Amino acid sequence: MELVDEIIINAPKHQVYAALNNPEVLQQCIPGCEELIKHSETELEAKVVLKIGPVKARFSGDVQLDTAGAPDAFSLTGQGNGGAAGHAKGGADVTLSADGETTILRYEAKVDIGGKLAQLGGRLIQSTAKKLAAKFFKSFADMVNQDVSA
Repeated sequence: MELVDEIIINAPKHQVYAALNNPEVLQQCIPGCEELIKHSETELEAKVVLKIGPVKARFSGDVQLDTAGAPDAFSLTGQGNGGAAGHAKGGADVTLSADGETTILRYEAKVDIGGKLAQLGGRLIQSTAKKLAAKFFKSFADMVNQDVSA
């Protein structure tokens, strides 16, 4: 499954990039995130509870960041295990473009799932993934916008 979108954030690029690398900000924005631990500049560990259709699962997983293109771009890859509910792995490429005092954040993500989750059907998974991504980026934009106006 692939997700592609862009969002305009009312903050300068350096501030958006800093927020994307702040585990406290990310934990508050990731739907269902119970814990986000930063082990190093490139390694994070997450615990997330998600409900997708009739399946509710607690995922734990690792995320690796590649910041070689920072602050204009970075990528992340990760995998998570939800026990009997299944597993997920994937990655995303994120680019940040300054547009005056705002920043355009674009992302392309690919996710593969297995287990019970994979049996739910592509449409349900795709629509849920889009809703979760939209919820994350709305929360993220709101939080960064708050910081700018504070």
